[in-house]
Amino acid sequence: MSDRARTISTDASSLAERIRNDMQSFTPSEKRAAHVLLSHYPFAGLDTVAEFAARAGISAPSVLRFVTRLGFGGFPDFQKHLREELEAQLLSPLAKAHPPARGHGAPALASFADAVAANLRATVENIAPAEFDSVVTLLSEQRRHLHFTGGRFTGALARYAESHFRIVRSHVDFIDGQPAHWRDRMIEIGRKDVIVAYDIRRYQEDVIALCETAAKQGATVVLLTDPWLSPIARVASHVLPAHVTAPSNWDSSAGLLLLTEALIAAVTKRLWNSAKPRMEAVERLRGKL
Repeated sequence: MSDRARTISTDASSLAERIRNDMQSFTPSEKRAAHVLLSHYPFAGLDTVAEFAARAGISAPSVLRFVTRLGFGGFPDFQKHLREELEAQLLSPLAKAHPPARGHGAPALASFADAVAANLRATVENIAPAEFDSVVTLLSEQRRHLHFTGGRFTGALARYAESHFRIVRSHVDFIDGQPAHWRDRMIEIGRKDVIVAYDIRRYQEDVIALCETAAKQGATVVLLTDPWLSPIARVASHVLPAHVTAPSNWDSSAGLLLLTEALIAAVTKRLWNSAKPRMEAVERLRGKL
C-alpha cells in the first residue's frame, strides 16, 4: 500500500468521504467510477476490474487510473483497503446494534416510512457536496436553456421540477421522452442547453437516446438516477444518484424528490434578486385571472 493510502486507512473518515470531498477535481471517467463506488459502497469496489468498469461505462485502464489517483498501488491494494474498512464497520458495536424488531404486526406505513427515511439519509450521504453545488451553479446560469425530461414514472418528477424552475427563471421547458415528441426539437439543442434527465431502473431507451443525441450536439446533461446508474451516466456531466429500494414491488422516488426540491430551493436562493420580482409578477397575473 502506498504512503498516501496508509494515511487514508488511519484516518477516522472512510475513503468514501474523501472521494465525495475530492469529486470536483476528478476527470469525467473518474467521476463515473466514483459514482458507481459511492452508490454501493464499499461492495461495488469488491467486483473485478472488468465488472467495475462495465458498471461505470468506462474502460478497465480508466478504473486502474482512478484507483491510482486515490493513492493505491493497484487494484488489489484498493480492495484490501475496502475490506479493512468493511471489517472495521462490522466490528463496531454501534454498527452491530439494531433497533428492536417491530414484530409480525408492524404497521405497514411505519415500516415503509423507516425504509424511505433510510433512503433519504443514504442519498444525502452518498452525494458529493461539490457535485450538488456544481449542478446548482449550472441550473442558475440564466443564459442556459433548461430542458427537463424523464421516463414513464420519472417524467412526473421532471414535470414537477420544470413547473418550479419556470417560475424562478426563464428559458425552461419540458421535453417528452418519446422519440416522436423530441426528434424534431433536437435541431434547437446546442452548447447553451442543459438536459436534466430523470431515469431509474428499468432504464428507458428513448430517454437514453434523447440524452445521447443532445450530448453529441454539445448540450450538458445532468442525470438524476438510482445507485446502479442509468446508461445516461456515460454522457452526463453531472450525476446525482438517489437510493430507491423499498419494501415494495416498486422503487421509491422519495430520494429523487428530495434532490429535486433541494435543487429548487438552492437555485431559488441563488437567483433571489431576479426570482423575487418574477414570482411577484406571476402572483399578480394569477390575481387578475
